[in-house]
Amino acid sequence: MEYRIIGEPMPVVECRLAPGESMMTERGSMCWMSPNLRMETGAGGLGKAFGRMFAGESLFLNRYTAQGGSGMIAFASSFPGSIRALSISPDRPMVVQKAGFLASEEGVELSVFFQKKLGAGFFGGEGFILQKLSGCGTAFVEVDGFAVEYDLAPGQQIVVDTGNLAMMDATCSIDIQSVKGVKNVLFGGEGLFNTVITGPGKVVLQTMPVNNFAAAMAPFFNTGN
Repeated sequence: MEYRIIGEPMPVVECRLAPGESMMTERGSMCWMSPNLRMETGAGGLGKAFGRMFAGESLFLNRYTAQGGSGMIAFASSFPGSIRALSISPDRPMVVQKAGFLASEEGVELSVFFQKKLGAGFFGGEGFILQKLSGCGTAFVEVDGFAVEYDLAPGQQIVVDTGNLAMMDATCSIDIQSVKGVKNVLFGGEGLFNTVITGPGKVVLQTMPVNNFAAAMAPFFNTGN
């Protein structure tokens, strides 16, 4: 499979498939394709289907396969930002935000990722459940806004505002810390908690989470008319 990512800030990834090669997606994010691609919809197993549902995705997977020759298929993002290509291997799975998965090669497995610490799940900004990409192949992930990468050394930490975590290596861990000071909590506008990510591993942060964007736009729509 060959690909190119074009068109930011509303990007699309265009994939060129060899005969018999397949791509997987969950949300019907296909925007155009060559006529020789066949679509098949399936759950991929009951346990995996419910795991995907809890991770913020749909119960079903769409498989697009090139038949009778090479083919082309394109998947578009649902929000202004970036599309990142991830090289998934058995020794390097990735953890991504809910609803961040866009599409992947058939060898990539999407499953639920449970936080080991309850506090991080309930207050860390992305809920108790994230998505884990494992297996082998290329996966494409949506990032809200611009993507910024950091490589954390073992034990190195970064404090992240709620919702700004886009993805990280599965070797990283997540915890929370409360914002100190009553005035900071009441008037600082940063909420009660921040997310703390500890290395080792790569962390990708996003500059404009969709929830923050919706909150920023709300005053313009709630006019009372």
